[in-house]
Amino acid sequence: MARIPSGSSRFQRIRLRDWREARGYSIQRVADRAGVSRMTVFRIESGRSSPTVAVLGKLARALRIHVADFFPRRSSAPRPGRTRR
Repeated sequence: MARIPSGSSRFQRIRLRDWREARGYSIQRVADRAGVSRMTVFRIESGRSSPTVAVLGKLARALRIHVADFFPRRSSAPRPGRTRR
């Protein structure tokens, strides 16, 4: 499985938590919706693990966002109000 480069880990951790909290979801709820363990979500958020591309897709679907929303944009301001249609 492809993994997100470790240089992206810190940013990834911040955005995953931002999106989760913006949705009002607990770690357990995201894990259940994504079909991954609670520990997987925790490790990704804390920077202890880098998600595979497949897991990143599951997390994006669980949060109703696009995978691209986990990555930086030209504007550094987060846009957690945007949802996938």
